[in-house]
Amino acid sequence: MSLSSLLRSLVLCAGGLAALIPVGVRAQSSMPQVELTVGMFRIEAEVAATLGDRMQGLMQRRQMAANHGMVFVFTEDQRHCMWMKNTLLPLSVAFMDEQGKILNIEDMEPQTEDNHCAARPARFALEMNKGWFRQKGIAPGTTIRGVAPLAGTGR
Repeated sequence: MSLSSLLRSLVLCAGGLAALIPVGVRAQSSMPQVELTVGMFRIEAEVAATLGDRMQGLMQRRQMAANHGMVFVFTEDQRHCMWMKNTLLPLSVAFMDEQGKILNIEDMEPQTEDNHCAARPARFALEMNKGWFRQKGIAPGTTIRGVAPLAGTGR
């Protein structure tokens, strides 16, 4: 077998394997990631800063690793709302101001269309596995470090 035939076979094999990866898992790697911190806890968060990424969010994901989440970066401070249409994971969302101070935290059930809204105008929302904030003792008034530099990236 020639080197070019071997390479072509490897590429085809890799392409076939990629097709076997669930869409939700592939989508996870397409958004930029950022490290956030709150108290002694470190969060690996995907950054949903574009309209398309915010609309997709965590839809169709079947699982999310511990201490992983998604931070939504909004273009302006408003009383933003989230819902769970086509979202398979139970989540908790923390709405934050532009300094990263948590305004309120809401628990959200999978595949529902109930609105979960910021208590006051918010610039960010951080979705984590349901109960994560409560389990860590994180409540409104706590600041999540690492989001403030993202404020200008929402579009």
